[in-house]
Amino acid sequence: MVNGMPGKMATAVAEAVVSRGLTLVPLGLTGDQVAEESVSVSGVDVRLVRPADRGATLAAIAAEHPSTVVVDYTHPSAVNVNVAAYAAAGLSFVVGTTGGDEAAMRVAVADAGVPASGGAVYALIAPNMAKQIVALQAALEAAAVAFPGAYGGYTLSVVESHQSHKADTSGTAKAIVGALGALGAPMDVADIVKVRSPDEQMARMGVPADALAGHAFHTYRLVSGDGSVRFELQHNVVGRAVYAEGTVDAVIFLDARRQAADPVRVYNMIDVLRAGEMS
Repeated sequence: MVNGMPGKMATAVAEAVVSRGLTLVPLGLTGDQVAEESVSVSGVDVRLVRPADRGATLAAIAAEHPSTVVVDYTHPSAVNVNVAAYAAAGLSFVVGTTGGDEAAMRVAVADAGVPASGGAVYALIAPNMAKQIVALQAALEAAAVAFPGAYGGYTLSVVESHQSHKADTSGTAKAIVGALGALGAPMDVADIVKVRSPDEQMARMGVPADALAGHAFHTYRLVSGDGSVRFELQHNVVGRAVYAEGTVDAVIFLDARRQAADPVRVYNMIDVLRAGEMS
């Protein structure tokens, strides 16, 4: 089940689900503001369900197909309410929506217990589903453990650009800022610069005009105290395919953990990468 359509990220994930040979549930949660009643995804007609019918729809899916894994690419304002509903219905879930309260999501999983349908609720929560960027994040976190304070005295600045309708600051940027902070260059995530104006995205960030509707361009700059040394790290993504494929990898990984009744019930994409289960 993929929630958040007809949004472009959710739709890209639904298309990847079908192309990878998984079964796409022909129902998906959406917002009250969405005009469409259904969407067609790679030959599958998906009926869009409004918030008022969320609980009943999830309960019906759980009763008929308790092994269903739910994917959430909705909105920061909706994701925690959705997660509570997934857990209450006994459905495991993958969250790619950023801007939500991860601690509350973890509590929802812990409080879910074992539903009547059998099996515990499992979750995978990640600010970024792209495996190469996940690998970069993991490498920086490992470096921070091995070489804490290596960039002491350096000043970090971060600029990130995403499509204009992205409401929150990039979760990936926040995670990498954390790792670079542990390396000795702390920065308040509130100081991350968000670029959402198309004109500025093209002029300042070099985003191609045909990628304005779907991109993720990040620049991290470290400058020594005296200004004589500068490091710059960029990761620029055009389109959504890399995130969609990673999300399907996450679904497969999480379902395997659920079937194995793994005692760990909440994961992230670094766990998927370490398990070597990314296509």
